[in-house]
Amino acid sequence: MIHKWVRWLSSGVAKSVVTVVLLVMLAACAAQAPVPQDKYYRLQAIPAFQPLSSPVLSGVLEIERFTADGLTAGRPIVYVDAADPNQLREYHYHFWTQAPTIMLRDELVTYLRQAGVATNVVTPEMRLEADYALGGRIRLLEQVIGSKKGTAMELEISLRNPRDGQLLFLKSYRHDVEQSTVGVAAAVDSLNEALNIIYADILADLKNL
Repeated sequence: MIHKWVRWLSSGVAKSVVTVVLLVMLAACAAQAPVPQDKYYRLQAIPAFQPLSSPVLSGVLEIERFTADGLTAGRPIVYVDAADPNQLREYHYHFWTQAPTIMLRDELVTYLRQAGVATNVVTPEMRLEADYALGGRIRLLEQVIGSKKGTAMELEISLRNPRDGQLLFLKSYRHDVEQSTVGVAAAVDSLNEALNIIYADILADLKNL
């Protein structure tokens, strides 16, 4: 019996069968959908103001790295279904260029520096003695899908005297944007809109200190 199998495997029929099987396997591999490519997005605050004639805060304003909880702190873009708002999810192929805690901090540094809100606006990495310390907490940074399409952004901003810890300012800013189109790219555009509105509100409040 074994000899018959050996003779069959060495025959032309067996070779043809093997060839057909290999061709079928190759065709199946070729028919598979290509793996999606990773896409990267960033948030940008675009100044739309005239710089202040003189600083509101005299001295060095240090802006600390923002904080955030759970998925909101990660680079994958977060979304929530309007029908189940308590369950956060993250996309597999859509990422921020940086962690939001760094990206939003750096954007606020540039924004307030260009506004001239303080004599100097720096980050902790510069290791300067600060006269004011501004902290930010990202409470919401997500896309909303389902029956209600849009985005939600909420930031909590605090200002304190780093020498004695005195709290000078504390306020939360939230802005929701409805989307007329679906997709992650449209959500990023909406979040950019929210970011610019919130940063403009932060600047207006700092002017009134």
